[in-house]
Amino acid sequence: MNGKKGSVEIDIPPPNKAKQPEDGNKSGFQGFSCKAWIWSAWEFCKDDVDRVIFSFKVGLAVLLVSLLILLRGAYEIFGTNIIWSIITVAIMFEYTVGETFNRGFNRALGSLLAAILAIAVGELAQLTGRIAEPIIIGLTIFLIGAITSFVKLWPPLVPYEHGFRIIIFTYCFIIVSGYRMGNPIRTSMDRLYSIAIGGFVAAFVNVLVFPMWAGEQLHEELVNSFNSLADSLEECVKKYLEDEELNQAEFSEKVMDEFPDEPAYRKCRTTLNSSAKLESLADASKWEPPHGRFRNFFYPWSEYVKVGAVLRYCAYEVMALHGVLHSEIQAPYNLRIAFQSEIQDAANQAAELVRSLGKDIWNMKRSLKTSLLNRVHSSTERLQRVIDMHSYLLTPHYDLPDNSSNPVPKLSHVLPTTPYDFLDQDDDVCSTNHEKSSNHLTQNLTESYYEMMRKQSRRLNSWPSSEVDPFEKGGGFRIGILPQMRAVKSTAALSLTTFTSLLIEFVVRLDHLVEAVDELSKMAKFKHEDL
Repeated sequence: MNGKKGSVEIDIPPPNKAKQPEDGNKSGFQGFSCKAWIWSAWEFCKDDVDRVIFSFKVGLAVLLVSLLILLRGAYEIFGTNIIWSIITVAIMFEYTVGETFNRGFNRALGSLLAAILAIAVGELAQLTGRIAEPIIIGLTIFLIGAITSFVKLWPPLVPYEHGFRIIIFTYCFIIVSGYRMGNPIRTSMDRLYSIAIGGFVAAFVNVLVFPMWAGEQLHEELVNSFNSLADSLEECVKKYLEDEELNQAEFSEKVMDEFPDEPAYRKCRTTLNSSAKLESLADASKWEPPHGRFRNFFYPWSEYVKVGAVLRYCAYEVMALHGVLHSEIQAPYNLRIAFQSEIQDAANQAAELVRSLGKDIWNMKRSLKTSLLNRVHSSTERLQRVIDMHSYLLTPHYDLPDNSSNPVPKLSHVLPTTPYDFLDQDDDVCSTNHEKSSNHLTQNLTESYYEMMRKQSRRLNSWPSSEVDPFEKGGGFRIGILPQMRAVKSTAALSLTTFTSLLIEFVVRLDHLVEAVDELSKMAKFKHEDL
């Protein structure tokens, strides 16, 4: 229809052009997938070299057991039953020495109990005759499977869950094989010595070839948690006091794990999620013999779990501080900077104490923390006095300057030196600032109100709700909005009170952390060293 008025021209691309993007995407996807896999595998190996060592250790153990079958002389001695050794190595070999011994104990005890039951039931079934024998064997298989499956769910027996699985597996295999071969005792003995060979090889390789001790990993994990907690506290306080304009709009677009400028925050979250890992390492450590720096028998590994629990108890407060940092309601920057010296000092002293506790655990030394605790408590009491003396800044009767170029003066310069001066100065400052607040109220009222309206329009569904905005309903500026504006300012100022209260609560919880570390040092017999 070209050339006609009002016609519509439709261009249809050639088939080869339509297929080009598909082919390009397909070939590009294949190349990208291979490179991405290789790169991710390389990064995984670089992250922890012990993973590569563990893989080679498993391969070495399986090879040593397989030689009993590959070599003709060994095969003639052990026969095909040696395959059970390979299965034992694959099941028993774990990442750490303690986990390997735990698995080995469960497998050995489960196999022994299953063999005894299989021999007893097999001999008894043979006495009943050929007709009743398969019925008795089938009934016992059902009972053993049901009872062991129920018992392994019992909370006190959950750590031995692997042993109950071995009982079911080994019993069924031995009783059925013995029924067909007619000799359950010989079948049981062949399985047992094959399992013993596999268990010995797995333990031998895991202990002598680059051993990975669960106790050392538990020790290092707990110390890293102390350092992560101190770093996260300092990072949060520093960002809260130095960031003049906190961009809270990012919170609705990102989850809490994705703040790129807060690396210590993610480590603190790891500390909160470390409960299961610490308990697993502590359970594995109990199976390990004395080694390295842990040469005491019956080393108190369970105390590490208790210290970790108290440490998480403190980490909750640090996470709450991060919540205030990223909340929608923020105290003005000039108000935050007014208390900077006291907040910074309290946070630094608390972080120093936490790091000192972690250092003592790492060095396995016991030192008195009296001086550090006194400094932490002194800085916290100073912060409490400042908040109490200048509480008029956090009430709706005081009008905060909206211009950040005129910050509230540093409070450290006006602190009293005696308790009596504190009381007198508190009354004078309160009366003076109340007069100033009434003088500045008229000047800043209109500007503060329109600033509030701008924020409401940007955050339609945020607090305060735009649906109850008196300006939109009334159509103009009214004196009735003064209480609402005061409430908005008061709530924003109280955000600073929340932050300081959480910081003080964190310091209070440090007393429990010091007690827990001291109890660990006593039970573990750390070397005493006075500061």
